[in-house]
Amino acid sequence: MKKDVTEWLKENGYEVKDVGAVEEKKDDDYVDFAMLVAEEIQGGGEAKGVLFCKNGFGMVMAANRFTGVRCGLGFDKRAVEKGRMDDDINCLAIPSEYVDIYKAKEMISVFLKTDFSGEERYKRRLFKLASIK
Repeated sequence: MKKDVTEWLKENGYEVKDVGAVEEKKDDDYVDFAMLVAEEIQGGGEAKGVLFCKNGFGMVMAANRFTGVRCGLGFDKRAVEKGRMDDDINCLAIPSEYVDIYKAKEMISVFLKTDFSGEERYKRRLFKLASIK
């Protein structure tokens, strides 16, 4: 799925930095890949991350340990849209065992095209989240 999505994103004009995995290895740990993506996002700016995992939960837990990373689990396009608008998620975990390629592309498209609403109540909540150590 990651390979198909990477090609699709490039075809649609997005810059993609693939930090692995290139092939499935028995000893691979999702934490290692989530860390590489989170480090790219952590510096702020416009960088966004997409993580692929069988169920997505481990990726979400790992990525959200990094300051400035707000990773959400994608299960449908409306939830992803709300995650961007209300919570300004900058990282999306795709549970590849539970969604097909069409749904994954749909969610990623919404993730990349939806802006944070900037409403005061959501800004306040993000400020509170950022203050948690």
